[in-house]
Amino acid sequence: MVLPARSGWGGAGSFDLLQEQAWPLPAERSLPSRVRERVARCIEERLVGGEGFAVDASLIKADANRQKAIEGDKGLPPEAVGRAIDEYLAVLDDAAFGAATEVTPKFVSPSDPAARWTGAHGGQAFFAYSTNYLIDIENAIIVDVEATTAIRQAEVLAAKRMIERSLERFDLYPSRLLGDSGYGSAEMLAWLVYEHGIELNVTVFDKSARTDGILSRDDFTYDHTGDIYRCPGGKVLTTTGTLVNDGATIYLASKRDCDLCALKARCCPKQASRRVPRSIYEGARDMARQIARSWEGGTSRRLRKKIEMLFAHLMRILKLDRLRLRGPNGARDEFILAATAQNLRKMAKLIPMPTPRLA
Repeated sequence: MVLPARSGWGGAGSFDLLQEQAWPLPAERSLPSRVRERVARCIEERLVGGEGFAVDASLIKADANRQKAIEGDKGLPPEAVGRAIDEYLAVLDDAAFGAATEVTPKFVSPSDPAARWTGAHGGQAFFAYSTNYLIDIENAIIVDVEATTAIRQAEVLAAKRMIERSLERFDLYPSRLLGDSGYGSAEMLAWLVYEHGIELNVTVFDKSARTDGILSRDDFTYDHTGDIYRCPGGKVLTTTGTLVNDGATIYLASKRDCDLCALKARCCPKQASRRVPRSIYEGARDMARQIARSWEGGTSRRLRKKIEMLFAHLMRILKLDRLRLRGPNGARDEFILAATAQNLRKMAKLIPMPTPRLA
């Protein structure tokens, strides 16, 4: 039998590794509960403001030798067995890992198949997991952490899970979220605004800009009242409202207007008339763009450095630039323990020592 070569792990798996150690944690004192206790203590000490969150992810190398990698389309060999293999097979359908993408990885590790082959750093490719942080921007307290495969789609899903867990566990309702363009898709922005009422301090993910001299979508002005676009020449583009391309509508100019327009060579040289797509979530994207141009947007971009500093501290001070444990559960254990250590260091700095009393 050839095992499938997909990378995956499913959310809240059991901590098998801790149960195998000589110092197992009691059920009532499990690792996730201890993490929640630390965050609850930070909230009690008013170190967590709850007004704004920041989210980001960082790649951490897995304990997998790239020299022993096998081609992904060949699958794992039949003799591949072990705890990491069992965890990998158990989570193939989880959206944070195996189901994050239909693309088969170029290479897979026989010792830790859940680790994803990635060349995101631009240098030599390696196997990695992503550690996802959700922090409170007031004092950079880590509110939640989750391990995922090293794919952007999985990291966006982890952000949603962490936000919802913070609402459920700690009753924290942030008014704004800070994030880079990886979290700036139309669907993600709409989820933040329309489902949770969170202000969008997130860079919009937009590939509509043209570099070939053709007019871009930003050169067209949208009229919210009339639900129309106006081109630089003053002509109107209308839509029938039909949805195409997974939730977008097409605004089409009149062929007669385009034939007589002096800008046709720069607008639609190879088409009879100009077409402009607009996502059904474009209202959320417009809101994010407006905030990004404001003074608050500039402030948010500076505050976002707090979460980047946590990742730098994680790798340079705590030395978690490479995992020591294998498998999805091992990655989660290390990420949670490291985040807990960072919160404890922060608490030690911010909580004043009690005044000694004289006998």
